Amino acid sequence: MSVLQTLQERSGNACELCTSTEGLKQYTIPPSLNENVANDVLICKTCLDQVEEDVAMDVNHWRCLNDSMWSEHIAVQIMAWRMLQRLRKEGWPQDLLDMMYLDDEALALARATGEHEDATNKVIHRDVNGVILESGDSVVLVKDLKVKGSSMVAKQGTAVRNIRLDRENAEFIEGKVGAQQIVIITKYVKKL
Repeated sequence: MSVLQTLQERSGNACELCTSTEGLKQYTIPPSLNENVANDVLICKTCLDQVEEDVAMDVNHWRCLNDSMWSEHIAVQIMAWRMLQRLRKEGWPQDLLDMMYLDDEALALARATGEHEDATNKVIHRDVNGVILESGDSVVLVKDLKVKGSSMVAKQGTAVRNIRLDRENAEFIEGKVGAQQIVIITKYVKKL
C-alpha cells in the first residue's frame, strides 16, 4: 500500500487538520525529505496554501486545530503545533498551545522550522541576490561546488529542489544534488 493510500485510510479521506474532503494532497512535513506515514499528513488545498504561505492566513479557518491537535498521529500533532505557533498572537491559539503536549522528540521536530521563534530571533537565509529562502524552495547553483567527503562536483546551473534550511546558521541550506544530500552555502545559490 502506498503512503498516500495509507494516509487516506488513516484519515477517512478527509483533511487531517480541518476535516475537509476537497482537494486532498499528501504533504511531507519539513524538514523531512522522505515520504512515509510518520512524516506525512493528508491535507486539503486550503490548508496547504496557508501552511506554505502562498495565500494570506485565514485565522478562523484554523479554529479546527482545537480538534486536530489531539490526533493520535505525531505528524498531525506537529502540524497543529506549528500552525498554532504562527497564530499565537491571536490569543486563542496560545490557550490551545498551553493545553497541548508533545513528547521531547516530537517537540524537537516541531521546532525544527523555527515557527516558535519571534521574527527578531529567526535566522533568515538569503541567496546570492539577497532574496529570502524558505524550506521547500528551489534554487540553482551559481558556481561549481566540490562536495566535501566525496569526489563529486556539483556543477553550476544545477537545480536543487525542495531545500531545507539550517535553523542555526543563515549561511547553510541542505538539498539533494543527484542522489546525494549535501549542505550548500547560500552565497552560491540563486532562488528559482
